[in-house]
Amino acid sequence: MKPFDYTRAASAAQAVREYVPGTMYLGGGTNLVDLMRLGVAEPERLVDVSRLPLDTIESVRDRVRVGAAVRNTDLAVDPMIRARYPMLARAVLLGASGQVRNVATVAGNLLQRTRCAYFQDVTRPCNKRRPGSGCPAIAGDHTNLAILGSSEACVATHPSDMAVALAALEAEVHVTGPGGDRIIPMPGLHRLPGEEPERDTVLEPGDLITAVELPPPPAGATVYRKVRERASFAFALVSIAAVLDVGDDGVVAGCRIALGGVAHAPWRAERAEQALIGGPATGEAFLRAAEAELEQARPLPRNAYKVPLTRNLIVSTLEGLAS
Repeated sequence: MKPFDYTRAASAAQAVREYVPGTMYLGGGTNLVDLMRLGVAEPERLVDVSRLPLDTIESVRDRVRVGAAVRNTDLAVDPMIRARYPMLARAVLLGASGQVRNVATVAGNLLQRTRCAYFQDVTRPCNKRRPGSGCPAIAGDHTNLAILGSSEACVATHPSDMAVALAALEAEVHVTGPGGDRIIPMPGLHRLPGEEPERDTVLEPGDLITAVELPPPPAGATVYRKVRERASFAFALVSIAAVLDVGDDGVVAGCRIALGGVAHAPWRAERAEQALIGGPATGEAFLRAAEAELEQARPLPRNAYKVPLTRNLIVSTLEGLAS
């Protein structure tokens, strides 16, 4: 591991002031420390933000504000979160082992980096690590990688379960940085790769996430489901966070669908949502909506299985919410 300087910030403002090029913020460290050990991340300086007073979950009028330093376990078991946003609690519980959840923070979960094997192997080229070096996953092992929103530069997927649920809930991410304070909507924090796959998010250098704000719970039924290779700690092949509001007349009044495991960012299935709202809540309608969304899929040879898997997951999930 490359030597680095270390300092602990007492406030978010101090953390931002401490930022200079080559600095990284350290929260729970469950992803960053692993990347440092692998030689993927080589910060010259770490600013420890794990003990900032950003570790509370508070009700603010009809919204809930979750501090960036809240541990994942504390978020998942919080009575207010479980009662008002059960989809989010479920996503967090499915996102990691208990040991990892006890240490990992909300901000760190959102900012974790892809688990693409080529990104984590410093002996191989990777456009996310070294822009312009190439993406060997396209011709190599891409079995678990992206089918939506990818580019010739990168087919990696974002690993966060929490981020998928937050995209469906339309949460807001509060950020402070050298340019001041701002609010970033979800989805919107994470980027598709385009020609700059090294940029996972829209954050600017020195920006620090301070909180995630949850809007009032959506109308209708909600659920988070995750398909993975094994029941124990594993990243999603495909996951879905869904909200479905069906009126007494059987017509879809509202629908939100976010997908994980299929793109470089949590994927909001806007085509499927638009196809469903105002129409009947039937299996046939759900199938047509899923197929409309997946018309834009561009799978590679060894991950083409994700197209029918995603379609079937969307349909079965919506059928379950409508029943």
